Amino acid sequence: MPSLVTVEQRAGYAVVGLNRPEKKNAMSRAARSELFAALTLLRAECRAVILTGCGDSFCSGVDLKEARADTEAGTAPDPRSDWIEVLIAIREHPAVFIAAINGLALGGGATLISVCDLAVAAHEAEIGMPEIGFGAYPQFSGPGAQIQLTAKRAAWLVLTAQRIDGRTAETWGMVNGSVPLAGLMDEAYRLAKIVSAFDAVTLSESKRALDAIPALISGWRESFKYGLSTNARIRSVSVAQDEGFSRFSAGERNPGQGRLT
Repeated sequence: MPSLVTVEQRAGYAVVGLNRPEKKNAMSRAARSELFAALTLLRAECRAVILTGCGDSFCSGVDLKEARADTEAGTAPDPRSDWIEVLIAIREHPAVFIAAINGLALGGGATLISVCDLAVAAHEAEIGMPEIGFGAYPQFSGPGAQIQLTAKRAAWLVLTAQRIDGRTAETWGMVNGSVPLAGLMDEAYRLAKIVSAFDAVTLSESKRALDAIPALISGWRESFKYGLSTNARIRSVSVAQDEGFSRFSAGERNPGQGRLT
C-alpha cells in the first residue's frame, strides 16, 4: 500500500506531501499517524519543512466519515493520530513550516495553513470552512482564523462557508504570497532555501518568540525582556551570533539576505 505521507529530504529542508489524492488528501487516522511520525523523524533532520498536497488538492480536512464512525463506536484517538496533537507538533517543531497550498484547502486544510509559519498559495487554490453547512462550528480552523485574521474576515469564513482563492488569501494575510500554480513549488523551494540557510537554534527560538508575543506576552517591557532572553538562550547553545557579527564586521552578506520578490 502506498504511503499516505511522502517525505523528500533535500539540502537543509524537506518536502512533506499529503498523499491521499483520491480523497482530496482528507486526513484519515492512518494519514494523521504517518504525518505525526514524519514530523518526529524530521525534528533533527532539517531547518525548514514544506507541507503540500499530492495531486490537485492541499487537504480537504479530517476524514469525516471515519471520524463519525469513530465517534459512534466510542473509539479513543491514539495521541499519534489525534488531530490536535498533530497540529501542536507542527507549532512546537524546531523547523520552520512552509505551507504550499496547491488546491483545495477545507476545514483541517485551512487549519494546516494557520499552524504553518509561512504559506504560499496558488492563485487557483480554494480555501474555506464548510462546517457551518454541517451544523457545526469549525472547531480548529475557526480558532486559527480568529487568531490570525481580522474579525470580519474570520467571520466571513466561519459563517458563510464560501471559499477564497490564493489572491484573496494573500490580501487577507492568510498566506504570504500567491503565485500561479505552475510556479508554486518553485516559490516554496525558494523560501525553504532562504530559511534553511540560517542557524537551526536561532530559527527554533525565533519561532517560539513569534508564538509567545503577543499571545502570552503583550506589554512592551515584558516583550523586550523576552527578546533579550531569547537571544541569551541562542548564545548559550549556538555560535551563530558571533559568526554573524564577524560577517558584518568583514562586510559580508548574511545568509538569505535579499529582497522580497
